[in-house]
Amino acid sequence: MRNLFLKVVLSILSVALVPAVSAQDKRATPDEAVALVKKGVEYYKKHGKEKALAAFNDPNGEFVKGELYFFVYGTNGDGVVLAHGQNPKMVGKHLIDMKDVDGVHIIKEATKIANSKPGNGWLEYKWPNSVTKAVEPKKSYIERVDDIWIGCGVYRP
Repeated sequence: MRNLFLKVVLSILSVALVPAVSAQDKRATPDEAVALVKKGVEYYKKHGKEKALAAFNDPNGEFVKGELYFFVYGTNGDGVVLAHGQNPKMVGKHLIDMKDVDGVHIIKEATKIANSKPGNGWLEYKWPNSVTKAVEPKKSYIERVDDIWIGCGVYRP
């Protein structure tokens, strides 16, 4: 009887934990974000700025993979959105003063990273997750190419 009870409890727990594990498995990884940005940089170098920005803005294109998408700004520091893979309506908006809930100036800080000597790096901030609808910690990889920078982030549980 005790063995049967244990089997039932373990079966219930394993079924209950599967959705949590599956949801976590669907989260993008930092390595995937870096790889996608590197792919975008190569695309930019091969096809030029105009064609690259059009591709980066396509929500159904090759540069949007689940929660991974590009946000692109100029290195000049004006904070104008050049591309946004999740919401192309953002293009042209001035977001230099945008802050997260903790007061992090996201675009200013990302532009500093892009304009640094290595021209790439990570920025941590909090941002609404379009899937969970909750404000979550996010880590974005930023990389400069010519006079723009490409960012792509992952949510951290």
